Amino acid sequence: MSGSVQPGNSPLSRQLRFEVEAARPERYAAVPTLTFVIRVVQESGPPIHTIALRCQIRIEPNRRGYSDAEERRLEELFGHTPRWGDTLKPFLWTNVSHLTPAFDRSEMVELPVPCTYDLEVAAAKYFHSLDDGEIPLLLLFSGTVFARNGSGFQVSQVPWNANVSYRMPVSAWREMMDLYYPNAGWLRLRRDTLDKLMRIKTTLALASWDQVFDVLLTDGEGGAR
Repeated sequence: MSGSVQPGNSPLSRQLRFEVEAARPERYAAVPTLTFVIRVVQESGPPIHTIALRCQIRIEPNRRGYSDAEERRLEELFGHTPRWGDTLKPFLWTNVSHLTPAFDRSEMVELPVPCTYDLEVAAAKYFHSLDDGEIPLLLLFSGTVFARNGSGFQVSQVPWNANVSYRMPVSAWREMMDLYYPNAGWLRLRRDTLDKLMRIKTTLALASWDQVFDVLLTDGEGGAR
């Protein structure tokens, strides 16, 4: 699905329209990355040399429904469901910056968004809790526009109200994480906890961390001292 915005007529801002066409996993990045494909349209004015674009992406969890299983997973973020009328509020996912290529009237811009699977991070915890459907996002654009003006440049600002709603498929997030961490996730533990786990792994001659947790989940005593 795509979203668009019609900016106002401020003399300090340029007439631009942003449309989110898609979000897809980036296969060969150094870290898990989603690429947002954004069409930038200029209604009038001289050709644009570049836009020093900034984008804040917010999650709007109150704009979708949840299954019983999803509600249970989300209790750590939002509390028990009777409280969701007060706690299910938009929250920040990330801020990214990007330099667009030169264009005249319209250009497709690929905006890379680095992601994390650290479940201590609210956005990752939220994404991980969803089975399917869509993730309601709000993209707030800002930045500086550099346009060709004879032998020099004309400088203006991205309109203050350049905000776009976009419903990103949950499948895009899952596909991206499966590319980088197939059938896996991450937990952050204290160093002393890691030391205890390593002692259990060594004592029992276990080959993997999954086997360590299998022993702990099966044996309440931890399987080793």
